[in-house]
Amino acid sequence: MHPFAYEAPTTIDAAVALLDKHGDRARPIAGGTDVLVQARANRWDLDAIVDVKNIPELTEISHYPDGSVAIGAAVPCYQIYEDQKIRDNFPGIIDAVEMIGGIQIQSRAALGGNLCNSSPSADGICPLIAYNAVCHIAGPGGDDNHRDVAVEDFCTGPGSNVLARGEILVSVVLPNPGDNFGAAYERFIPRNEMDIAVAGAGVSVKLNAAGDKFEAARVALAAVAPVPLVVPAAEAALVGNSVSDDVIEAAAKAAGDAASPIADMRGTIDQRKHLSAVLTRRMINQAVARARG
Repeated sequence: MHPFAYEAPTTIDAAVALLDKHGDRARPIAGGTDVLVQARANRWDLDAIVDVKNIPELTEISHYPDGSVAIGAAVPCYQIYEDQKIRDNFPGIIDAVEMIGGIQIQSRAALGGNLCNSSPSADGICPLIAYNAVCHIAGPGGDDNHRDVAVEDFCTGPGSNVLARGEILVSVVLPNPGDNFGAAYERFIPRNEMDIAVAGAGVSVKLNAAGDKFEAARVALAAVAPVPLVVPAAEAALVGNSVSDDVIEAAAKAAGDAASPIADMRGTIDQRKHLSAVLTRRMINQAVARARG
């Protein structure tokens, strides 16, 4: 790892200017649990690391009157799961941030960093998709060059995403899920902690007032495709139908069929497709239970 400059801007504009100046030879750092490891492995030839933890917009959790919440890109996991309003209103997000590494990692790692690392097996991305979260991105040019991108469209491949030169993720905004809504995330790993998912499933459902019919649904899978995988066929199997074992099983089967994993040291293709169906079934049931209160 050759020497590089350490920069610690205090504004979004200053951070964007540094990232734009250095281009591919600079990386932002929030917790550093991914960036520093990859820098030491010489994945990049860096001229600068841009520390964003001194930028207020990136380090705050903001709750709005309409029930939505903005989580700054550099907010560490522990601050998210210690926020009671997020625990009460977005339990599917809590599922994820409580399993990203061990407690030491959670004191540093950020949900925004997990998203920007853009690993197919990332635990934070599928729950964000389930909650219809949106990325707020800033780029060169001030307020005129801010844009919003749905989380499901953010990742473009393993380790790659839509961020262009000079752009930075500012926050992730979760809309108010409303009544009769539930979401959940789970992964399968070979051991109990600090491991990478063999497969994961993030699910959300919105039920009718009686709680016996699916009005909306999101299903997203981790570690079984080049990017976190949204499964429209599984969502379609639920929406408009009654809450029943047969309907849930049809959605789970659709998730397993949609998975297109690779085989590696963590699991075979058949195992991962099977796990995609099993985890989807479990998370639909968990989401239904949460939607019913």
